[in-house]
Amino acid sequence: MLLVLAAAVVRPFGWPEAAVAVPAAALVVATGAISLDHVRAETDRLGDVVVFLAAVLVLAQLCDDDGLFRACGAWLARGAAARPRRLLGRVFVAASAITVVLSLDATVVLLTPVVFATAARLGMRPRPHLYACTHLSNTASLLLPVSNLTNLLAFAVSGLTSARFAALMALPWLVAVAVEYLVFRRFFGTDLDAAPPPVVTGETPELPVFTLVTLAVTLAGFVLTSALGIGPAWAAWAGALVLAVRALVQHRTTWRRLLRSLSLPFLAFVLALGIVVRAVVDNGLGTALGALVPSGTGLLALLGIAVLAAVLANVINNLPAVLVLLPLAAPSGPGAVLAVLIGVNIGPNLTYAGSLATLLWRRVVHAHDTEVSLREFTRLGLATVPACLVAAVLALWVSLAVA
Repeated sequence: MLLVLAAAVVRPFGWPEAAVAVPAAALVVATGAISLDHVRAETDRLGDVVVFLAAVLVLAQLCDDDGLFRACGAWLARGAAARPRRLLGRVFVAASAITVVLSLDATVVLLTPVVFATAARLGMRPRPHLYACTHLSNTASLLLPVSNLTNLLAFAVSGLTSARFAALMALPWLVAVAVEYLVFRRFFGTDLDAAPPPVVTGETPELPVFTLVTLAVTLAGFVLTSALGIGPAWAAWAGALVLAVRALVQHRTTWRRLLRSLSLPFLAFVLALGIVVRAVVDNGLGTALGALVPSGTGLLALLGIAVLAAVLANVINNLPAVLVLLPLAAPSGPGAVLAVLIGVNIGPNLTYAGSLATLLWRRVVHAHDTEVSLREFTRLGLATVPACLVAAVLALWVSLAVA
């Protein structure tokens, strides 16, 4: 499993993530490390998630093609000239909203370059705003089942509806983002106090109203399908189909570009990783961790589950961590499942290896000739993760108590 993750991180010779994961999955099946029944069960469990994830990836690309992120960059710049702290606040709002609606990958891949260009155009130091993108791609993904692949996996075993999931996670999400913001203002105080030069803003891009309306209807569709007991992938693909047909008719995209936006190698990686993780769980890891997972949904139990999930996410990455821990936490009820989610979503802000999104963010930043210091990343993680983790768990405990 560690070899599969290492290959996904390093991507030797430019190979896609699936290049090692798929052969590894075939190997554990061929050697009998996992039974065929468990392979089928894992494939069924992840199949709906992968189909939904594919739809979200297409949606995000179509939104970018229609100028949504360019319009977002203009909104970030408007009113933030010579005010770095105001720009940071707007980045927090934009990154949180995009992560919630289009998932964390859209924040990392599509918003980060926009934020970098906006800070450069305004003459501001980019570090606080760039770090906000990666931190919020993890922390701000707590709110909806559709915001993160880990959320989809947790949602599938939680027994909650989409509306109930969001209601329980609203307070933890709000508290965690607020704590991040307060820590960022203090941690990057020097950068935020540096006075930028006067800047003349350029032409404001047109807001893609049709795309925004389609996204709003798609979000409503998630709630409706959940209430009807239908998978959210139907609503996601309906929204993607509407935007895709419009983009094709207007010649703003091609079938080849749409197919490329599916990221088929990454989807294969998710399925293969699930099979490899299940094999590791079947051969002892599940038993070892089972003794460490607290039972119940009291405050200390929820905190213990979240801390264990955060630690495991930084050791083996958050996707394998959630695959391992969900079956162990599910018997204690939805509160324990959501505590796992808090741990695997907030915890990865501590190290580069915590989530694939963080690693992808690092590549995006390097592509813009900007270096990120491992020491600074870790210091920021130590300043934010424990505080956010405790605050979010306490908020979850309150939400469960008053629900």
